Amino acid sequence: MLEVNVSNQVAFSDFIKTFKEAVHSAFHERDNIDEFIQKRGFPALVLREIMATNPLAVSIPTEYGGRGCIVKECLGLLEAASYESLPLTLTFGINIALFLEPTAKYAQEEVKQGIFDRFLQKQNMGGLMITEPDYGSDALNMQTSNVLKGDHYHIQGMKHWQGLTGLADYWIMTCRNKNEAGKLGRDVDLFIVDEQQPEQRIIVEEYYNTLGLYPIPYGKNKVDIKVPTQYKLVPETTGLKMMIDTLHRSRYQFAGMGMGFIKRMLDEAIKHCNERYVGGKPLSALDQVKYQISRIQSAFTACSGMCHRAASYSSIAANLAGDLVEANSIKAYLTDLMQMSAQTLTQLSGGNGYRLENIGGRGILDSRPFQIFEGSNEMLYTQVGESILKLMKRSKTPNLYEYLSTYELTKRAVERFKSSVNVSISSPQPQRKVIDLGKTISRIIVSGQVIELGDRGFRPDLINDCMKNIAHEITMLMCSYSSQSDISPIEDYQSESAWLDFA
Repeated sequence: MLEVNVSNQVAFSDFIKTFKEAVHSAFHERDNIDEFIQKRGFPALVLREIMATNPLAVSIPTEYGGRGCIVKECLGLLEAASYESLPLTLTFGINIALFLEPTAKYAQEEVKQGIFDRFLQKQNMGGLMITEPDYGSDALNMQTSNVLKGDHYHIQGMKHWQGLTGLADYWIMTCRNKNEAGKLGRDVDLFIVDEQQPEQRIIVEEYYNTLGLYPIPYGKNKVDIKVPTQYKLVPETTGLKMMIDTLHRSRYQFAGMGMGFIKRMLDEAIKHCNERYVGGKPLSALDQVKYQISRIQSAFTACSGMCHRAASYSSIAANLAGDLVEANSIKAYLTDLMQMSAQTLTQLSGGNGYRLENIGGRGILDSRPFQIFEGSNEMLYTQVGESILKLMKRSKTPNLYEYLSTYELTKRAVERFKSSVNVSISSPQPQRKVIDLGKTISRIIVSGQVIELGDRGFRPDLINDCMKNIAHEITMLMCSYSSQSDISPIEDYQSESAWLDFA
């Protein structure tokens, strides 16, 4: 029988307050985050104290003892965690978006209760295995295979770069069905793997010595397991669309992970620049410093708009498989803003910013992978740009401003940027131009989300400053777009290129 879980019976404000107090106690009283954050893995006592508050209850439906899988609460938890630690919020993000939400939506009914019980009562964790050593972002060509044998599937292959490698109790495993002729199917199958079952244990062949995000283990995993048939996820249409729906939902909900982190960068920047005096004046009195802080503050506002959009749109009831443009725009632009905010704080902090225990310098290392995993930003911006170019061609509208004035995701905001985007575009375009186009479109999409947040009562001065900063970005991007050349690397550059020979 399910034990009573008090976390689903209290107001979210009380729930998140308890969580924040536990994180502060674990990071600053039980242990010292400035010391253990430089080591591999979270200290067991630290993780135990935090997990005792049942934070992952936010992503478990109420009928199984959780708080209801409410996106607003999931994002609120991620924000609270990321204010203190990116590794902590990523740990929760992996569990929520890449395991618990797809399990709640796609798992067979007979297995759900047992899985959710272990998360609520035994603080289990789960992750997702997609990436393979030889294929990287080319997930559709994954070689991990499954073969049905009676009441189970035999799954074999190699996976790597999974967050929580060797730590997670459960995995969602992606693979392709192998037929009798040994050929792999075109669709993708997803299975829930229980590491506590002897025949489902995954062998960690290597742990990676990662740069940043030290507390989260990554590595190479050998898969040779037998999974009962009832643990196969059931798609609404195809397995591929199920996987894409899961990834897109995760990209929307990146906003929660970025929210607390950017707010922390902003708070630290304001505090440091008010307290640090140069020539008898605080740093915050300098014009360039005001501009730098305003960029972080604009990132805070933009991310707030993304969170508002994700909270209202990305529930498990929605199928997000077709939302490539918006999901990619949020993930890529958000993670660029995270890295910019960390870089700016570190620059403002002077020499102290380059101490490993400094939140800004550490933030550079920890936020950089966010621009790469779940699809590198260059790839995501390319997909956004290509999608819009195809739609423009299909509608026979060569003018970018004219098309974006009719496109659902941009029509609310594009008028503000007319002078920059009122250009005609022909296709095909070189990838470097498509990326700039994708960046521009992503910023216009997020501007619409910021305007929508303003309509709900968000501070007008923050909205206005954010829009000004985004307009400046778009102007620079479109200048880059129009001025790019076809310059390429010269691989045999070493001939006649040693400056010493000419001095």
